[in-house]
Amino acid sequence: MSNISEIKLSNKKILVTGGAGFIGSNLIQTLLEKQNEVVCLDNFATGKQENVDPFMANESFTLIKGDIRNLDDCHKAVAGVDYVLHEAALGSVPRSINDPITTNDVNVGGFLNMLVAARDAGVKRFVYAASSSTYGDSKSMPKVEEVIGRPLSPYAITKFVNELYADTFFKVYGFETIGLRYFNVFGRRQDPDGAYAAVIPKFVNQLINHESPVVNGDGEYSRDFTYIDNVIEMNLRALTVEDKAAVNQVYNTAFGERATLNDLLTSLKDNLAEYDAKIKDIEVVYGPLRAGDVPHSLASIEKAKKLLNYNPEFSLQQGLKEAVNWYWEKLK
Repeated sequence: MSNISEIKLSNKKILVTGGAGFIGSNLIQTLLEKQNEVVCLDNFATGKQENVDPFMANESFTLIKGDIRNLDDCHKAVAGVDYVLHEAALGSVPRSINDPITTNDVNVGGFLNMLVAARDAGVKRFVYAASSSTYGDSKSMPKVEEVIGRPLSPYAITKFVNELYADTFFKVYGFETIGLRYFNVFGRRQDPDGAYAAVIPKFVNQLINHESPVVNGDGEYSRDFTYIDNVIEMNLRALTVEDKAAVNQVYNTAFGERATLNDLLTSLKDNLAEYDAKIKDIEVVYGPLRAGDVPHSLASIEKAKKLLNYNPEFSLQQGLKEAVNWYWEKLK
C-alpha cells in the first residue's frame, strides 16, 4: 500500500487553485480518485487545458476559469469549500527578474485575495505552495525551516511574503494555514517547453531530440530534486493532520538528498539510453551562471516526519525512472 493510498481523505469539497498546472493537476487526480469533490480555479497563464481534460467528464469536478488577482473570482471559487490547496503562482526566478511587477501581483496580491476569500467562506484549512527559494543566501545545510537568509530574487520575496501573510492570518483571525516549501519538484505533466521550463523536463526534451543540454555554470550546483508523488503525499498529510501543533507551520517538501546537475544529467542519460542508445553519447554544453540561483539546496525533512508523519517514497532515481518513462511516451 502506497503512502498516498493509506491517507484517509474523502467526501470533502476541495479547491485547487492553479489546478491546470503541473502540481495542481496531479493533486486533482488524486483527490478525485479518493472520492472528493474538486473545484479548479485557473486563468491558464501557465496551466494547460490538456492537464484537466481527463477530469472534465467527472461529475465531481468543476473548472472555473478565473484569476486569483480578481477577488470576485476567488469568492466564487471558495463557495462551500472545506479545504484549499493553493498552487496558483507565477513560478520561475528568471521570470520574476524579467517582470517583478506581474510576479508580485499574482504571488502576493493573488495570495492575499485567496486568504481573504477562504477566511470569509469559513474554509477549514488553507495549504499553500511555499518555496525553497525562501532560504535565499543562507549558507546552512541542510536547510531547516527556522533558519532562512535574505532573498535572492523577486520570486523569493513573494514566496516569503506568503508565509508572513499566512502566519498573520492564523494569529489575527485563527485561520488555519500550512505552507509547503517545495524543493525542485519534477514528474509527469511538467511542461518541457517555453523560456521558463524547469530543468528536468527541459533536459529530457533536449536529450530525446539529440540536442546538447545547456547547463548554467559548471554543473556542480546541487538540488534536492523531489518527485511529484512525494509532494502529493505532503499536501494530503497537511490537509488531514489533526494535531494542532502541526498547523500554522511551514514544512520542507523534499526527499532529503541532493544531486548536482552533472549527477542529474548522467542519470537522465542512463535512463533514456534504455529507449535510445545514442542518447548516452550526447555532450553537455556549459554556459554562464544564472542570476538569482541558489548554489546548493538540501532539505531537512525531520520536521515534516515528526509533525506530519511524512515519509517520502520516491528517491531521485526512482522518480527519474517514472518521469522519463512518462516523457518518452508523451514526447516521442
